[in-house]
Amino acid sequence: MTAENSQTALNYIDGRWVDTDDHRPSHDPATGRQIGTFACASRAHTEQAINAAKRAFAGTQWRHDARLRARVLNSMADAVDAHRDQLIEALALENGKIVPEATFEVSMVAPKFRWWAAMALTTQGRAADLGQGRTSLVLREPVGVAGVIVPFNSPIILATRSLGPALAAGTTAVVKFPEETALVNSLFFKILVEADPDLPTGVLNMVNTDRDGGSVIVESPDVPVISFTGSTATGRAISATGAAHLKRFSLELGGMSPMILFEDADIEAALPVLTHAITTFAGQFCMAGSRLLVHRSVADTVRDQMSERLANVRVGAARDPKSEMGPMIDKANVARVDGIVEAAITAGARVLTRGGIPTDAHLADGAFYLPTLLEVSDQSAPVIQKETFGPVLTLQVFDTEPEAVALANGTEYGLAASVWTRDVDRSLRVARALESGTVWINNWAAVYDEFEEGGYKSSGVGRLNGLAALEDFLEYKHIAFSTKRPEGS
Repeated sequence: MTAENSQTALNYIDGRWVDTDDHRPSHDPATGRQIGTFACASRAHTEQAINAAKRAFAGTQWRHDARLRARVLNSMADAVDAHRDQLIEALALENGKIVPEATFEVSMVAPKFRWWAAMALTTQGRAADLGQGRTSLVLREPVGVAGVIVPFNSPIILATRSLGPALAAGTTAVVKFPEETALVNSLFFKILVEADPDLPTGVLNMVNTDRDGGSVIVESPDVPVISFTGSTATGRAISATGAAHLKRFSLELGGMSPMILFEDADIEAALPVLTHAITTFAGQFCMAGSRLLVHRSVADTVRDQMSERLANVRVGAARDPKSEMGPMIDKANVARVDGIVEAAITAGARVLTRGGIPTDAHLADGAFYLPTLLEVSDQSAPVIQKETFGPVLTLQVFDTEPEAVALANGTEYGLAASVWTRDVDRSLRVARALESGTVWINNWAAVYDEFEEGGYKSSGVGRLNGLAALEDFLEYKHIAFSTKRPEGS
C-alpha cells in the first residue's frame, strides 16, 4: 500500500486482512481531496479481533517467552526504519503534518520499540528465603488482552507508545485506530505484522472504526486493560463504562500546558520555542504550549514579538517545503476552534493576533487555521479552562512567582508545563510547585523513552514511557511454599 492510491485500507484480524461492506473515504486535509477509501470495522469485526487476541493469549507462547517478545519488538523497529520514507509520506498526506513534523513522529518509533524490546527482558519477579524452609516468589504476569485506542493527531507514535509496553509485558492487543488516518494506520500495521515471522497469529489485531465500533473494546469483559490517548471527556466516559468490569485504564488525556516566562528568562531563546509549542501539529497536541504566562516587566516585549511571530507563520500543505504549519485534521475542527476564539473575544479577550480561517484562495479548500494570540485576564474564561486543541495561544500577565504558579495550576489539567528562567533555584522550586506530570526547564516537548510521561488531575491516569509504563499491563502473583511439614500435622 502506498501513501496515495486507490486501494482500500483494510482491518487486520487474526492474521488476515479483513474487508467490510462499509467503505468510507479518506481525505487530504490540506486540499479536501479524496485520496483513498477504508473498510470501516463494525462491532462484530471488533469482537472478532478481541476473540483472536484472547485465543492468542491463551494458546501461544507469547505471554511466556520474553526473549521472543524482545526479538519481535526489535524486528518491528528494523521494519519501521526500512519503511521510514513511506511512513513519512503517508502521514504528511493523510494527517496533514508538514514533512519535518511527520519525520519527527516517525523517527521516534523505532527507538521506542527497541527500548521496549530491552524492557521485555526485565519482567522477572523476585524471590526471598524466609527461613525455616519457607520461600516466597513474586511473579509478574501479563494481564491478558490490551485494548489500545489511538487518536488522529499522532497515530503512529501514540499507537507505538501504548503497544510497546503492552507487547513487552506479554499481553496481546486490539488496536482501535481513528477513521481520519485509516490509510496510515493500515500501512503502519502492515509493516509491524510482517516484521517477524515468529510473531504468533492473533497477538496483534487492528480495526479502523468509529466510536461505536471502538466502544466494544471498552465494554468487553475479555479486555481487562485499556490504554487510551484522547480527550478528558472521553476518558471519563470510557472509565465509567469499564468500571463495570473493574478494568484498568492507562489514560493520557487533555492538557492546557502553561509556559511560564519569568523576568530573567532568555527571551530571544524562548520565543522561537514558544511559537513552535503552539504551532506544532497545528496545535493538535495534548502537550501543546497553549497558555503563555508572562512577568509584567517583559510583557510588552513578549506581546509584540509573539504577535509578530505568530502572524508570520507560513501555513500551507505538508508537501510545500515553505510550510511551517500544516492544516488541522478537518474543517469541522476548524469551525470548532473558530467558535471558541469568537466566544473568547466576545467575552472580553484582547486580540493580539487574530489569525483564524484564511482568506487566501490557495488555502480555501483545506482545513487551515492561522495561529491566534489572545490576551486574557479572566482565569475562569473557557478559553483558559478548556482544551482548545488548535493553534490558539492565550497570554496572561503575572507579577509574582506565587501568582504564576497559581495561574498555572488553576485548571483541571496537569499534563505538562514549561518554565523559563536563568535562576536554577527558582526553576526547581517552581517545577516542584507545579501540578504537572512533566515540567520542562528552558525547553519544551523533551520526551524520552526512559522517563515516565503522563498527567496529574484530569490529564490522566497511569504513565506511558519509562519503567512505570509496564505496570498497567502486568499482574503480581505471590507464590508461597514450604519444604517443611506444618507443625501439628
